[in-house]
Amino acid sequence: MNQAANDDPTGARQILANARLIDPEAGTEKLGWVTLSAGRIVDIGSGAQVPEGARDCRGQCLAPGIVDVGVKIGEPGERHKESFRTAGLAAAAGGVTTMVTRPDTEPPLDTPEMLQFFLQRAEAECKVRVLPMAALTKGRRGREMTEIGFLKDAGAVAFSDADRPVADARILSRAMTYAAGLDTLLVTHVQEPSLSDGAAMTAGPFAAKLGLPAVPPIAERMQLERDLALAEMTGVRLHADQITTADALPALARAKQAGLPVTAGTSIHHLTLNTFDVSDYRTFFKVKPPLRCEEDRSATVAALADGVIDVSSSMHTPQDEESKRLPFEEAASGAVALETLLPAALRLTHSAALDLPALFRALSLNPARLLGLDCGRIAVGAPGDLVLFDAEAPFVLDRAGLQSKSKNTPFDLARLQGKVTTTWVAGRPVFGA
Repeated sequence: MNQAANDDPTGARQILANARLIDPEAGTEKLGWVTLSAGRIVDIGSGAQVPEGARDCRGQCLAPGIVDVGVKIGEPGERHKESFRTAGLAAAAGGVTTMVTRPDTEPPLDTPEMLQFFLQRAEAECKVRVLPMAALTKGRRGREMTEIGFLKDAGAVAFSDADRPVADARILSRAMTYAAGLDTLLVTHVQEPSLSDGAAMTAGPFAAKLGLPAVPPIAERMQLERDLALAEMTGVRLHADQITTADALPALARAKQAGLPVTAGTSIHHLTLNTFDVSDYRTFFKVKPPLRCEEDRSATVAALADGVIDVSSSMHTPQDEESKRLPFEEAASGAVALETLLPAALRLTHSAALDLPALFRALSLNPARLLGLDCGRIAVGAPGDLVLFDAEAPFVLDRAGLQSKSKNTPFDLARLQGKVTTTWVAGRPVFGA
């Protein structure tokens, strides 16, 4: 655990008053105040009064800090794309107080020694909490599982091969059985590899018109159903990292109704963009899995609102200019999103698809519960991990101003609403005043 996660040793008392408290646990939104001391929330009240010595939040929204599952850091091996320092700055600027990182580094996080190096770098350089996932198989090659027990002891909070599905069902079932015995979370990428490898778009008339290699949406359902069957057999806690198609939702809903310990996430890009955004071959819109049709996007938003999908995340994937300035088919997949996650997600509240408590249930509360963390809440005793933001503030995003080292955002020059004013981690302001 990095230093930012420690409680504020000064015990400085702060009162944040006249704030619009967004409580995803209670599902409420009301004016009130919060008192922080020794890095934790020690008191909460309602009303618009501003006691002497308190900070007047001027009616802005105060919510639990975002717990972002699936962030890629460029250390080790790709520091030119994103370092712990720049990722921490970007996270703080975006209201992200905990980054749950992916193991797809160079080399992958597949040994306790690599994981310890990773955590040491995080402690030395990062302004926010960092919780690492470790690789599920050695080298993320899908052939031999890693030493899950030792990696868990070294600090891994979950296991995943990131965007590489484990094709061999026998190997995956063995890993699931072992993980189930340790009560360890497995995170899988549900894209059937023989259909999805090399795809740049979702199959359909538009992909055919653009002449790009495409993957049929059924590839997601096929892989999800296989993984759900193996999870049912082994009893493992399973999280599908990105559900993005309507075809996959019935299988997910059935698994939940049957009581399987299964959760699912989706990325902010699949909630707010669709395949038509690729129309000019702009590679900043190339993500994995590819953007879907509008019907799939709408179904994914509805599933998030209904709780069938539990988590929304940035899937922050920094790529340098050289990786993106290529023909669309050859360009690297991925987009940065630590700073754009919140304003992009607020599109869902401005369109009345979700209210703010439901949005922060997906951004903060559910990810924290998924990992057994006590953050993601506004409650007495909870960590002082908070974000203050103006949900209505309009702006045009200029990618040059992003804190991330890489600037590959699909929201460049987009009109957005919602600016972070201050971010606190364990009671300490890490962004804003």
